[in-house]
Formats: sequence, structure tokens, C-alpha cells
Amino acid sequence: MRSRLWKLGALYLVLVMVLSLIMGCSPPADEVVSFPIEVTDDAGRVVRMEKMPEKIVSLSPGHTEILYALGLEDKLVGVTEYCDYPEAARDKPKVGGYSTVDIERVVEIQPDLILATNIHKHEVIPALERLGLTVLNLYPKTLDEVLESITLIGEITGKGEEASLLVTEMSNRIEAIIDKTDNLPEAQRPRVFYINWHDPFKTVGSDTRIHELIVRAGGVSIFPDITGYTVAISLEAVIEANPEVIIAGVGMASGGDLPLQLALTEPRLKSVDARINDRIYGIEVNLSGRPGPRIVDALEQFAESIHPELFEED
Repeated sequence: MRSRLWKLGALYLVLVMVLSLIMGCSPPADEVVSFPIEVTDDAGRVVRMEKMPEKIVSLSPGHTEILYALGLEDKLVGVTEYCDYPEAARDKPKVGGYSTVDIERVVEIQPDLILATNIHKHEVIPALERLGLTVLNLYPKTLDEVLESITLIGEITGKGEEASLLVTEMSNRIEAIIDKTDNLPEAQRPRVFYINWHDPFKTVGSDTRIHELIVRAGGVSIFPDITGYTVAISLEAVIEANPEVIIAGVGMASGGDLPLQLALTEPRLKSVDARINDRIYGIEVNLSGRPGPRIVDALEQFAESIHPELFEED
């Protein structure tokens, strides 16, 4: 009798353990969110959402990457022509380009939620709202704001737990970089020139995420007093600033790797420290330019390029 009871008890424990493992491996269930809700977007607009979104349109490649990272691909029913990551995003229905949104196509889809960005605020967002559609303008300008956007998207789609896990993982990777670079004295921070276009040379200003990547990776921009994402810079100004590191964004539209090739071959740059010491690097512009989960990949690559001595063992 005791033997049978022991066997039954052991079997019960095994079943409990197996069930616990199965539940532990299962993806979190969508959270219950009480609707209607009101949220404030990055344009300061209070947006009312009547129900949990089941059909989502993304007007930005960065937003698309966030939706996939949170497991919302089945609800994603429309993307731009530039939404190319992950690979499966290429097969989603297209609603136009990044700035050239096909309003009629969006209306045909009848999404519950449209994720837009600042480029859409003057024409596209008002046009969509006049047609009764719900639009959020998410335009994160810093790494912290990227994390906040991920959190917000998770909260309004029932993916709060997934968003929390993703933000924690990204934050840990960011902290691993900052721990090594934050207290570097000025003398140990290389002068960095970032190129995002080649004809003419164009760079980014101090009000951009890419500038923040340079600083957090332990460098200083050679043009700290300019603003904007695409600012033309003379070759003479670059030579005078004498960058110690040059990072070229590759993969920008038709530019391909031309910014990198120009940095490597332009005869008049032969005297700058970055060329002399072979400190010229190409980094995919979709990593550094998109406010999504892969921006941490960009930060890690910036850090490895600017301070290889600090990260060569990582």
C-alpha cells in the first residue's frame, strides 16, 4: 500500500514539474488592458484608444522592428516600402514610402492603430485623423526615449511583459558600455567624425541619437555645435578638425557604402589621424538610424570602433 502511495506521489510530483516547465517555456499571454484609454504621444497629443488594437499599421521601419520584437507581427497589417527588418516584414502589405504614405490604402485596411513619426505630423497624421483613424506619433530622440517607446507600445497592445523584458535586456547592454566609458577623461575621448552622406559630406548634429551614440561610446564629435540629422560639412572643416576616428553610415538609400569608400580614398583626407592610423569604420545606418531594438547593436559597434582597447575581450 505504502509502495503504491509512494509511486502515485512520485508520479504527481513529476507531472507538476513537467507542467511547470511547459508553462515556463510558454510565451506570456497577452495582458488585459482596460479600454478606452488615453495616452500622450511624442508630439504632446492626447490620443484616445477605444479598444485593444487588432490591426496595426506602421509608418516607420523602427516601429516595425519594435512590433516584431514584441511578437505583434500577426497584428501588423501594413508597413512602408522601407520596412525591411526582420526579413518577414518585406512580405507585409505596403502602404507607401516613409514620407509618401498612401492614405487611401491605409483607409482600405481600416487599422485600429497607426504608428507614425514626426515626418508625418503636418499632413499625414491630420489627414488620417480626419478619416476617424487612431494615430500615435512616436519620435524618440534619445536612447532613453527609444526604451520609453517600446514600453508604451507594449502597454497599449497587451505586450507589457514582453516590452519590460526587452527594455531590461537593452538597458543592461547599454549599461555595460557606459560602465566602461562614462568616466573617461576628455584626453581619452577620441575626436569622431560621423558621415551619413558623401556628396557633399554630411553629418549629424548634437540633437540626434547618433551623436548620443558617439558620446556614450566614449568619443567626442568634431562638430558639437551643429544640429540636425543631415548637415552639409566642408571637407576643409573636416581636415581642420582632424578626426581620430571616422564612422561612416553604410546602406543609406542609393548611397550604399560610398560614404565609407570616400572616407577611405579621398586624397585630401590622407593627413587626418583617422586615415593615418587606420581608424575608419563602416556601420550599417539602419542600426544607428532606426529608433528600435537594434540601436543597442549600433552602440556596441560604435564603442568597439572608438575604444577597441576597452571592448576587444567582450
